[in-house]
Amino acid sequence: MDKERRNPFHGVVDAISEWNRMRELGSGRIGPETGHEARQRTHATAWVPSTDIFARGEDLVIRVSLSGVYPEDVEITFSNGVLTVSGERRSELDEGEVTFYVRERYYGALRRSVTLPAGVDEDDISADFENGLMEITVRGAAAPEPPRRIEIRNRSG
Repeated sequence: MDKERRNPFHGVVDAISEWNRMRELGSGRIGPETGHEARQRTHATAWVPSTDIFARGEDLVIRVSLSGVYPEDVEITFSNGVLTVSGERRSELDEGEVTFYVRERYYGALRRSVTLPAGVDEDDISADFENGLMEITVRGAAAPEPPRRIEIRNRSG
């Protein structure tokens, strides 16, 4: 395919899309010769998937939107009270054979971290993956803990 082919959608974009395109072009992250980010994403520059966090009874539920990501390309870790979902979305297209006119989906490394309430143990965490939606349940993490009273010592007199 001819890489110099004119984009049929050129000029048919809203102002915000055009501003974003100009910002990306000005930052050097995209160029007319590539049409997409020139650098491969790493964990340091990973895209952040959309996430919903809510309570279902006393459980905390974290839903992470991972459309186009295979379950075997996702890893969930828990360390020092922080739950991290990381992985990679791979492109199914051979970029040497296609010319993108619009490319809004992120590819490459992804990463989302959530600080969980104190007292959560890794045994309280379970995860299910279905149709591009990762649902992580943290048993008991939405149950409010009553405040603990701290005794005050009187050091005067």
